[in-house]
Order: sequence, then structure tokens, then C-alpha cells
Amino acid sequence: MAKILILVGTESGNAQMVADALKPVLEDAGHAVDVNDKAASVGDLEAHDVLLVICATHGSGDIPTNILPLAETLERERPDLSGHRYGVIALGDMTYQDTFCGGGKKVDQVFELCGARKVGERLEVDASSQPLPDEEALAWIEGWKNLVD
Repeated sequence: MAKILILVGTESGNAQMVADALKPVLEDAGHAVDVNDKAASVGDLEAHDVLLVICATHGSGDIPTNILPLAETLERERPDLSGHRYGVIALGDMTYQDTFCGGGKKVDQVFELCGARKVGERLEVDASSQPLPDEEALAWIEGWKNLVD
């Protein structure tokens, strides 16, 4: 089983709500799971082999301020994350088509840039059609959790 770190990027609490809903599902599947909404460096990732990023979008497609230091550090230093697998759940609002899920998409690109291997497809949750992002994420995690065994 995997050692999973759920990285939460949130402004209003929706991404944290999703993380809180998914943690027990992953634990019930036998994975060791930690949740971190303050990760800022590569050191915060090292004890885990799988990363699940749950990232909201705010402003003009921006990464939430609590996870921005990590994204900026990874983009600047480009550490070798080839030993990590990751998945992304991006939260956004299709009302803002040009920046829809921009925060999650940007974090996804940063992990890819550092050589981490993506597991499964990125889930993009549209708040304008799905007011409860945890419901869509709970359906998505059923397939994803089997890919990280």
C-alpha cells in the first residue's frame, strides 16, 4: 500500500472539505494518509511516495495562497520528484471559462515539470454545476485509489 500525502490548496475551505472526505476512503483501502495544507518545501513531501493535490482556484486562475509557496519553490528549484506519483483534483467555476481550474492546472504542470509521474486523469470539478465537490471527488477516488496500490 502507498504512503499518500494529500496536499490541500484552499481559499474558502472547499478543497479541505474534499480532503476530509477522501482521507478515510483511502485509509479504508489500506493506504497510509496524511493531509497537509501548509506544505512549502520538498522536505514536506519526502516521507510519501504518492501525492494527491486537491487545489481550488481563486482570483484570475490563481493558486491558493496556502499552497503557493510550495508551487513556487518547486517551479524555481525543480527538484527531482521522479520517485513520486501524483494525482490532481482541481476545483473551479466554469463561469470563468478562461481561468477554469487554473490553480489545479498550474500545480499539475509544476509536478510534471519536476518529473513526478501522474496517476490517472486530473479531475476538474465545476462549482457552477456541482456545488458539492466532495461528491464528484468521492466517485473519482474509487478508481484512483486502485491505481496507486
